[in-house]
Amino acid sequence: MSSSTPDDLKAAPLAPIDYAAIEQKWLKRWKENKAQAAAIKAVSAKELTANEEPTDKFYILSMFPYPSGVLHMGHVRVYTISDALARARRMMGFDVVHPMGWDAFGLPAENAAIERSFHPNDWTIKNIAVMKSQMEKILADFDWDREMRTCSPEYYRWTQYLFLKLHEAGLAYQKEAVVNWDPVDETVLANEQVDSEGKSWRSGAVVEKRKLRQWFFKITEYAEDLLQDLDRLQHWPERVKQMQRNWIGKSKGAEFDFKVNHSGATGDIQVFTSRPDTVFGVQFLAVSVEHPILDSVPGTHQQQLEEFKESLKKVTTSDGEPGPEGVPTGLMADHPFLPDTKIPVYAVNYVVSDYGTGAVMGVPGHDERDYAFAKTQGIDIKYVVEPAASEGDNNNSSKVGSTLADGGALTARGVLMGNNGEFSGLTSEAAAEAIVKKADGLGFGREKTSFRIRDWLLSRQRYWGAPIPMIHCSGCGPVPVPAEDLPVVLPMDVSFTGRGGSPLKQIDDWVKCSCPKCGGSAQRDTDTMDTFVDSSWYFLRFLDPHNHKMPFSHSKATAGMPVDVYIGGVEHAILHLLYSRFLSKFAWKTGLYGHSPEAEDKAGKEPGRGEPFKVLLTQGMVQGRTFKDPVTGAFLKPEEVDLTDPANPIQKSTGLAPNQSYEKMSKSKFNGVNPGDMIASHGADATRLHVLYKAPPSEELEWDEQSIVGMQRFLTKVWKVVGNATQASPTAGPFQPSIENMNKDERELWRALNYTVKELTTSFQNTYAFNTSIAFLIKLTNQLSSVTPVSATAASQAESSSKKAKKAQTEVSPELYQHTTEALVKMLSPLAPAFGEECWETLHSRSNSSSSPSVVPGSTPSVFSESWPVFHEEALKEDKIVCGIQVNGKSRFNIEYDVSELPQDRVAQEQFLRDLVYQHERADKWLKDEHGQVKGVKKMIVIKGGKLVSFVL
Repeated sequence: MSSSTPDDLKAAPLAPIDYAAIEQKWLKRWKENKAQAAAIKAVSAKELTANEEPTDKFYILSMFPYPSGVLHMGHVRVYTISDALARARRMMGFDVVHPMGWDAFGLPAENAAIERSFHPNDWTIKNIAVMKSQMEKILADFDWDREMRTCSPEYYRWTQYLFLKLHEAGLAYQKEAVVNWDPVDETVLANEQVDSEGKSWRSGAVVEKRKLRQWFFKITEYAEDLLQDLDRLQHWPERVKQMQRNWIGKSKGAEFDFKVNHSGATGDIQVFTSRPDTVFGVQFLAVSVEHPILDSVPGTHQQQLEEFKESLKKVTTSDGEPGPEGVPTGLMADHPFLPDTKIPVYAVNYVVSDYGTGAVMGVPGHDERDYAFAKTQGIDIKYVVEPAASEGDNNNSSKVGSTLADGGALTARGVLMGNNGEFSGLTSEAAAEAIVKKADGLGFGREKTSFRIRDWLLSRQRYWGAPIPMIHCSGCGPVPVPAEDLPVVLPMDVSFTGRGGSPLKQIDDWVKCSCPKCGGSAQRDTDTMDTFVDSSWYFLRFLDPHNHKMPFSHSKATAGMPVDVYIGGVEHAILHLLYSRFLSKFAWKTGLYGHSPEAEDKAGKEPGRGEPFKVLLTQGMVQGRTFKDPVTGAFLKPEEVDLTDPANPIQKSTGLAPNQSYEKMSKSKFNGVNPGDMIASHGADATRLHVLYKAPPSEELEWDEQSIVGMQRFLTKVWKVVGNATQASPTAGPFQPSIENMNKDERELWRALNYTVKELTTSFQNTYAFNTSIAFLIKLTNQLSSVTPVSATAASQAESSSKKAKKAQTEVSPELYQHTTEALVKMLSPLAPAFGEECWETLHSRSNSSSSPSVVPGSTPSVFSESWPVFHEEALKEDKIVCGIQVNGKSRFNIEYDVSELPQDRVAQEQFLRDLVYQHERADKWLKDEHGQVKGVKKMIVIKGGKLVSFVL
């Protein structure tokens, strides 16, 4: 680097920042240098053996977006986070995988086809192109060479392949299931497609409950693994893990057999309960309307039962669950512990046939839902468990009595009352164990573990999805399509009317085929797969996106998994993550990727056992400023509000102050923000910084456009610092820090730089606290702005002297100033990439041109080819300590002293600090009386190595 700078270069200030021009310049440059960028970031293409494990692999993934054609602020937030992480990790020396693709199947595209006479494929491809250009505008750098879309036959061929592997393993099967059926459109509807009156959202027909033969994945087979392995996920939010635990819903309890031998009906009704201690409180049995015992209902009750079944076919939706309803069946069951007690059997709406045994025991005294149902049937409530007596409390009966009087169920465990036979007086826990043991010995009960989770229903009676690769033969039954015949291609020549069910049923030459097993006439399955299937394994395909022989190679998937950081909304905390874990574990258990459990444990591979995501980063919702009419409560459009004074908005039509809140952005609330408008007004770099600075990633972000100008001011200050650095004259060669040779101001700047490097390194590697990271960058920039590189002093001396009111700036060496500025730009660049590139090029093209006038513009290497700054622990040691002084537990003032002055001996240390405190002017108020004498100090405590002193008076 030149030791001198030409006078004309010194005097030339940098031009004002033109954000749009800078962004366009670097978008163009990045495209032109694509080969160079690929060399910087590409993961090695060589095929790894199963034993090779690259230690510098880093896989960053944003949740698969649906190509709606519109990029909203939530997208901007998640892609800014992932892009910043990817750029920083590359600078840290990692081989980063940062792909992007499209979750491109789904109902919205099919609806668009019906409403606009537009083929779903054309609609999808058009939206992908729009969103891809929008992602470019926010400067997101994805591995587009890995791009894929789920609606491509090259992708869903392997979705179908995985279906066949699951079928082969007995984990994909067919059974009848109750669905919402639109009798006009002849299609199955999701719950959200049924309105509050039980009518189809599109046809207006009254929706029915109907049984259809559907395909399922047997996710319950993995229930225990899915539950237990949550403990391995050390870097997942605890609330997400708890949501998964609740969904899986493991319950330990008992199963009892209630014998029915009444009115000619015989058989057992098996019920599971997590509260065997309440078995003596059973007052009825509740069964689903599909329970086989109802085939034996006496004639006197058949009509009422059939009418009840018909009423359940009408679908209604409302806020919350419907109340418990049911009818008596006329059947009676024997109580297993009380043979002379007959228990009535009811058919109810709150027990379903495909969950558990399809029957539950009704204990209204100790279950809130049973209590509510018993009240509808006029059943007197029986209590068999009372609260355990607390010390000195012998009046438990009054507690039970008050519950009876108030109405309600005693759901807490306690002590069995005197109506429990030989088990009376036992605690709930002891009674449960004894009751199950006796039932097991007598043959009518047993220990049982139950799960709330149900198998994954994946059949969809729609067109725009991956066809289920099964063929139905009248002789052979369901037969898998041979793997070599995949993909079963979705026909493109279809018509969309919204009537008559799936368009696939209307295509005879596609439906009719030959049975792969017997060669006879057969028909293809006309259902398509739930789009959750497509998005539950895509992270594996991204590691080997161009493989034409397998969904992914064992070696590449083993080397690349798990995803190191997975970023997306918390709304996917249950189903998407649960299904992804299921399919990833299936692939791992069947050897499609991964090491053996023994080898995995030995290697300490985290999280292991086929878990797909190591770190889960769930970003919070972006909320918009929302205005409502203070009288009517109606949402107001932005143009209906006068924002001349942003802090005091006025409703134009009334002159009143509207009600304000921050709520989830939506069209109906008129509070949405177009990312394109933000970028056009403020630039992508400032918008990205604002998104990251306003809130930690996991918290909700209240969007406030007014505060983006703060980020622009920050960038302007960085630009001035870069200008100062270009006018400095550092000596040639790398910067060699020597704390011993630094003056006070240089040491402070050096320490600030190292604190910032440490903070940002930790943030990009562990905490992801980008808001505090930006705060550290702002603080470092302010510190750089407060000092002047020595060699730039002469150039600015005349200007500085003319501004006598201006605070005098301190001088630091040009080498330290240049080094600190370069480090600042490096750390800022992942967050504001185009601006970072411009700063880096400016720093080096100006410096290099001083010694080599023939430097070609654009020849400076990208800042992202540079190494991430490192921090020096010794630089973090402070010269001075600011010590807080507390008096009777309250902070009163601070003292400051040189670290070197603090004695090492504890007694001498206390005396040193005591003298400093008593000499301080604020001690007169808090520690001395009116005569200047020290008040009675009972105790003085030195804390944190002399950083806090507490006085107790």
